[in-house]
Amino acid sequence: MFLFEIGFLNIEWVDVLDIFLVAFLLFQIYYLVRGSLASRVFLGYFLIYLFYLIVRAIGLELLTKILEYFMGVGAVALIVIFQQEIRRFLLFVGKSTAFANNRLIGRFLRQPTPADKINEIKPIIEAIRAMSSEFTGGLLVIKKNDELDKYLQTGEEVDSVLSKRLFLALFNQYSPMNDGGVIVADGRIKAARCILPVSDSDDYGNLGFRHRAALGMSEVTDAAVIVVSEETGRISLAVEGDLHSNIPASEVEERLKKYLFEVSKTKA
Repeated sequence: MFLFEIGFLNIEWVDVLDIFLVAFLLFQIYYLVRGSLASRVFLGYFLIYLFYLIVRAIGLELLTKILEYFMGVGAVALIVIFQQEIRRFLLFVGKSTAFANNRLIGRFLRQPTPADKINEIKPIIEAIRAMSSEFTGGLLVIKKNDELDKYLQTGEEVDSVLSKRLFLALFNQYSPMNDGGVIVADGRIKAARCILPVSDSDDYGNLGFRHRAALGMSEVTDAAVIVVSEETGRISLAVEGDLHSNIPASEVEERLKKYLFEVSKTKA
């Protein structure tokens, strides 16, 4: 059954749905790559594809064959170029599903409970508060659900209980462990001097290396990442690809409880 006709074209409801889904997919791709070098690559590839359609419609066979070969090779190249954006999209889909957020499924997969994690907060907040007042720079990663093994392997194993003094020792400017990030997982300080992925996003202006590493880590995993600026002492929190800058330690604590443990601030 036709919805309407445009000249010799018969438009059905399936065609409308098809156009809507393609438009939505293109918008999501643009949203993921906007503000980065990948957005220009995507736009260039899209324009070449439109040119290919025009050439094929005109009937230029040789040029059509050349562009067909280029489009085939280009599809593989796009997967390599956009691997970070594709990962972010798949992570977004995975986090949005009811399956991933189901508490019963979470227990079956043996995910840590809020009671198991809540003790992580106090020494972390005490440490970043002291670091902020002393202008000690730091980059601290707190695991949520995603495994961080590949990042743990890039650093030096610590595997210690959470301790304010140990955090301050690791981030001390004279410590050989103060470069890179410290990763906290399963209620323990797992490793220090870890290499984290650096974001290429231009949405936050001129960011330092620590802030870009924090943002990059939050883009590719669901971990919460805390940054303390060595120059200003300001505290920032990166979560799910968003960077919340210049927030007090008390607000960091509340945000961590809500994000990591799904604990909202209690009313007085």
